Amino acid sequence: MKDFDGLTAIVTGAASGIGAATALQLIERGATVAGLDRVDVPSGICSQSFLCDVQDDVSVRTAIASAASTFGGIDIVINNAGIGAQGDVTANDDGEWAHVFDVNVTGMARVTRAALPYLRQSSHAAVVCTSSVVAAVGVPNRALYSASKGAVLALALAMAADHVHDGIRVNAVLPGTADTPWVGRLLDSAPDPNAARTALRERQPIGRLVSPEEVAHAIAYLASPLSGSTTGTALTVDGGMTGLRLPR
Repeated sequence: MKDFDGLTAIVTGAASGIGAATALQLIERGATVAGLDRVDVPSGICSQSFLCDVQDDVSVRTAIASAASTFGGIDIVINNAGIGAQGDVTANDDGEWAHVFDVNVTGMARVTRAALPYLRQSSHAAVVCTSSVVAAVGVPNRALYSASKGAVLALALAMAADHVHDGIRVNAVLPGTADTPWVGRLLDSAPDPNAARTALRERQPIGRLVSPEEVAHAIAYLASPLSGSTTGTALTVDGGMTGLRLPR
């Protein structure tokens, strides 16, 4: 399947986890992929990596302009870079609230804003934002993270409305708990890592963590030209967390 032939995609947070899986998926399906991250993206994951800190507007604009110049334009933006936070509403000070929102929400606005001139020139322009199932489902001890990912979903829907007449589709993917390096570090720091991993597995009706590759397939679906009528959509990849209520 080569539905991305001739198209250039930017993937933020491409060095690991969902970002790396998405970059690989898009390349496999014919895209040229610019991997953006604060660190070098490992060889083989993308066509070329560009250093980019989504908290820094100059860094973002420089990386996107360089990618567009290198590859002759930009057709697809995958807004994936993000960070986590734990605790209830009392757990994080004002500085951490500002930091998480700056990365998870304003970072996506910076990237999309810088890419808009190139997207407007594309016949297959698409933006996909990585939100989270916690944007739609209340989960304990994730107040700050949930608030930021709820804002990501709201931002994606607003951008979809703003740019539908520019021919730019904007959608969001809402993963459940994915087996990523960040989740691995979270589990390793728990008092009982095995019990914590079991709890995360059991929270999802399918009984396991979501794989980065499963989320990448959903992102590719939303970004693909084959999904030309799909915009303003939130696609859950959550192991049934949102829609299923199973008897215990």
